[in-house]
Amino acid sequence: MERPPLVVIAGPTASGKTGLALELAERLNGLIVAADSRTVYREFDIGTAKPTPEERRRVPHAVLDVADPTETYTVARFKAEAREAIARAHAARQLPIVVGGTGFYLRALTGGLSIPEVPPQPELRRGFEALADPHSRLAEVDPVTAMRLHPNDRVRIIRALEVHAVLGIPLSEAATREEVPYRVLYFVLDWPRDELYARINQRVLAMIDAGLVREVETLAESYGPELPLLQTLGYGEVLDHLLGRTSLEEAIALIQQHTRNFAKRQLTWFRSEPDAVWLAASPHARLADEAASRIEPFLATR
Repeated sequence: MERPPLVVIAGPTASGKTGLALELAERLNGLIVAADSRTVYREFDIGTAKPTPEERRRVPHAVLDVADPTETYTVARFKAEAREAIARAHAARQLPIVVGGTGFYLRALTGGLSIPEVPPQPELRRGFEALADPHSRLAEVDPVTAMRLHPNDRVRIIRALEVHAVLGIPLSEAATREEVPYRVLYFVLDWPRDELYARINQRVLAMIDAGLVREVETLAESYGPELPLLQTLGYGEVLDHLLGRTSLEEAIALIQQHTRNFAKRQLTWFRSEPDAVWLAASPHARLADEAASRIEPFLATR
């Protein structure tokens, strides 16, 4: 049976994935499917660099704003919702373009990684959330998953502990492989390290200018400062500032540093994707032209 095509645009944060995806989608009648573990949440906009309303008017998007901030969004749910969106795109003769930096989501969708569905366990979660250092606990029971998660990524750390407690085996061992139902062309944007870091630093400043502090303040007022998502990258540092623990300047510097560290881990993950096509990025690179020149023969192949 013929497998339909799927294009992936991956890369570290601030690498220009959204801009490239928009241009390609406009050229090729595409639908953008977001593969980001935080843009799935409503109200978390500025700090997640979510596509703007204007960008969403330019090109249809899917798997954005599909969960409330208090929900636990799982990789199994992402995979199901992304597959539904991809099927809609193929039925409408659109090209599905999956865009994001959450490598685990991408591997689940395009690498045949199948994760058992484990419903949220509120009592277990409360116990794990009370731990002073849940990352150390995860390192004891699932060192493979602990290695790929930042110690401050409490949302995914606690989820991994929850899965381990329910299944009795580590999340890293619970995954199985299945046949991928698509033909996949997988791009990764590759910037020189110093240029990527400069882009990250500038993006953080742009988020502050766009109102990130007010966004965090509003979320904390609505859901309480203990909301797990408010402990994630960008939000946790600003929350510490709002609670009087750091100055705004210190918070900005910490977000920049933590984001650079995160980008390094993303690149390490993407280097393990054996079939990825790396696109050399620069301010003058014609990435859309290069990507399109590869997509056209890919679409013509059956």
